[in-house]
Amino acid sequence: MNNELFWKASSDDLKRGFTFKKQEKIYICLLCGKIFEQGVIFSVDNLLLDAKKAVEAHVKNQHLSLFEFYLGLGRVYTGLSSGQAEVARLIYAGYSDKEIVATTEANSASTIRNQRFSIREKYKQAKILVALVEMMEEKMEQLKHKGEALVDFHPTATQIDERFAITQKENEEIVSRYFDADGKLLIKAFPAKEKRKIIILQKIVQDFEKGCQYTEKEVNKALQAYYDDYVTIRRYLIQYGFMDRDKEGKAYWVK
Repeated sequence: MNNELFWKASSDDLKRGFTFKKQEKIYICLLCGKIFEQGVIFSVDNLLLDAKKAVEAHVKNQHLSLFEFYLGLGRVYTGLSSGQAEVARLIYAGYSDKEIVATTEANSASTIRNQRFSIREKYKQAKILVALVEMMEEKMEQLKHKGEALVDFHPTATQIDERFAITQKENEEIVSRYFDADGKLLIKAFPAKEKRKIIILQKIVQDFEKGCQYTEKEVNKALQAYYDDYVTIRRYLIQYGFMDRDKEGKAYWVK
């Protein structure tokens, strides 16, 4: 997922799962970044489709449910508790309040109505917040040259808090301080300060391609190029939500 493109997408684009870059004349999948150039004909399931139809088919076939994808981002991004997320999922599936009560541990239909009310109120708040932030961002554009814009981080972080409040200037300073010209870490011990740790991990994970699976041996080899204690870095990449692995630890991938 292209972080910058994803977070700058409109609500309509998020619901479609793709955006259109008018200047470049390309459609881009917001979930995986695949590009469909306008004017090119694509073969999909034995059908010849233009770029827009092709990206629509791609989102539907490759990513199945945008609703489930967004719910899967968790409370950090949706603001929904596990109970509210389950109610939202069942409503989207067409369940009535009574049917949801029968399916879940809810005590009554009034409990479900209260959940729906809470979700709707969050929606109202979110609309106002979007407008406020967009107005703020317009002003922040004027300060970009000062390096005061905030850095976008991975949406799979296990916990988003003040540790991620990092400006472009801070990010650049930490990278130049902790990495040499060849990209190797210039440290004897991994920094304890959370912001520094996150910035270092963010840079390191860029060496791994999204959508690819790596063996533990391959991960270790890549991390050794940065730092002798590759086990520590590997653990942090998992701990901070940059990467994930299977239960046996045989396969690793960028989340």
